Amino acid sequence: MYPNSTLFAGIKVSDFKAAVPWYEQLLGAPAFQPHETEMVWEVGQGSFIYINESPGAGSSMVTLFLDDLDAAAREISGRGLEPAESETYSNGVRKLTYRDPDGNEIGFGGAPSEAEA
Repeated sequence: MYPNSTLFAGIKVSDFKAAVPWYEQLLGAPAFQPHETEMVWEVGQGSFIYINESPGAGSSMVTLFLDDLDAAAREISGRGLEPAESETYSNGVRKLTYRDPDGNEIGFGGAPSEAEA
């Protein structure tokens, strides 16, 4: 619908300094830091997630649909985080949900593998 667009999905956090290490565990190294209470991660070509210290923290929900959910889960696990929830829908699509210390939900979904389909 919007070719050549760039997506920035924002997540409000109550304590920026405490949130950054958690998001580094989840998303790896950040792409850039626009100012002292905002950090940005590139999660795909033209797609970014950023955190910003702000009132109203804890009500964000973001889901990324990945080509290889298992590889992403292994990578995140290797950085010390495990999903709070793991779901498989009736069509075989899987979703892993992670929650930051404020309760924001970051989900990763993936289609069933060839073996599961």
